[in-house]
Amino acid sequence: VGEDCAVLAPTKDSFVLSTDPITGAAKEIGKLAFHVTANDIASSGAELVGILLTIILPPESSEDELKQIMEDVTELAATYDVEILGGHTEVSAVANQSLVSVTGVGKIAKDKLVTTNGLKPGQDLVVTKWIGLEGTSIIASEFEKELQGRLPASIVEESKKFASLLSVVKDSHVAMQIGVSAMHDVTEGGIFGALWEMAEASGVGLEVDLKKIPIRQETIEVCELFNLNPYQLISSGSMLIGTDHGSQLVDALAKEGIHAAVIGKAVEGNDRIIFNDGEKRFLEPPKADELYHAFD
Repeated sequence: VGEDCAVLAPTKDSFVLSTDPITGAAKEIGKLAFHVTANDIASSGAELVGILLTIILPPESSEDELKQIMEDVTELAATYDVEILGGHTEVSAVANQSLVSVTGVGKIAKDKLVTTNGLKPGQDLVVTKWIGLEGTSIIASEFEKELQGRLPASIVEESKKFASLLSVVKDSHVAMQIGVSAMHDVTEGGIFGALWEMAEASGVGLEVDLKKIPIRQETIEVCELFNLNPYQLISSGSMLIGTDHGSQLVDALAKEGIHAAVIGKAVEGNDRIIFNDGEKRFLEPPKADELYHAFD
């Protein structure tokens, strides 16, 4: 307590940094904040070694809320062997809801670093787990009463459990062993946003089969009720991977209990096309995430 900085001694490794706030959820906000940043670090292939945590609470917040946030973050930090290096906590009248922001520090050998812009024409596109997990779990928790009156209880309960599937750290470890050229954590903007961002960063086109994109029935049901597009819904827990070994990677992930699918490939040019039963649409730059429409 009282130290202003954490110091990392320089080595032959690269240090990877990422920061993200959580503003679109109230329940389990500490867990979401940890996973989002841990996943960003994992998308580079790096090992997360430490986080800095900023918490800003509105004046009406309770001490119990702060304790819960810290307990959740501390538990995950211990699970993933990560240090909480420092941070800041305050109550402020400028905040009308709780805000948690996490900055992550990761390390990786310089010659092993993976980026979003490494996708090459001809490579397979693999998506891990299922899209929409994060958005579905947030909606199920924040609007549980509304959903219980319109969906079977089993769907609501299962949707809430998606919060336990939001880490892609293990997905990244498996992918690094098989060999990848690009990885991207599927977050705001959903899978459509992630596909566009990877293609734009890499300067390639895409051909993707919509029906091959893995999605849970619970996500479809929840999105239909709120009139949301699940393919543009925040999707932490899912990793988009570019690789020369799509089928091999899917098999390796399956052996570790991680569902995955090859959904398409990168191509020459700039056309980013989604095929659906013979019809095709062109991807556009990502817009506001569908999650915010649920709160509207």
